[in-house]
Amino acid sequence: MKLWMRKVFVVLVAIMTLGMYTPTTLLEIEAEDNKNSLSSKADVDQAELSPTEQTLETYETVLVEDLEPDYLSELQEQAKVQSLLKFGPRIAEQVEDEFSEVILPKMEAVLEQLASEAGEDAVRYYGITEKPSKGYGERIFHVTDLRTDEDVVRFHVRRDNRPLEGYYFNFHYHLGKDDFKEHHTIGEIYWDKNTPPKWMA
Repeated sequence: MKLWMRKVFVVLVAIMTLGMYTPTTLLEIEAEDNKNSLSSKADVDQAELSPTEQTLETYETVLVEDLEPDYLSELQEQAKVQSLLKFGPRIAEQVEDEFSEVILPKMEAVLEQLASEAGEDAVRYYGITEKPSKGYGERIFHVTDLRTDEDVVRFHVRRDNRPLEGYYFNFHYHLGKDDFKEHHTIGEIYWDKNTPPKWMA
């Protein structure tokens, strides 16, 4: 290497490592100087180090809350997953945002109401079907009581073709307490004037 390149290289290395290397002899001298200024263990206030009963109670409460599963939240999360699975990538690309903002909160509210009516002991046995219907079927998911293997609520989506307007996705649910006869509307999402693809396509 040329002499000027070596000098530049040495200067760059010196700048980059500035302050990274401290000779050990300097460390030993500083340690001896600071030796007298350190406080002993007797000077430390023991009351500050020992946790109070209130802190322990708070910690235990948080720990218990973290360990207990939240069955309702799990149902709501599965509902979202199954709904997006039902749409398939082509439909989800266009309606996912509106679904998350408008329809999903209403579905979650229905699940919340269902959970409050049934009680926490019953909700722990609720499960969601994992096979939305393909093609033109309406089923998004059903909430089933796993103890009796009976549906509690059925969430569906129907395609409505309105002349001169286009296609809408009509979200609704049916309850087991009225033998799934009554149609409870959740909301609608407009698709387009063109025919939407099949579900899960």
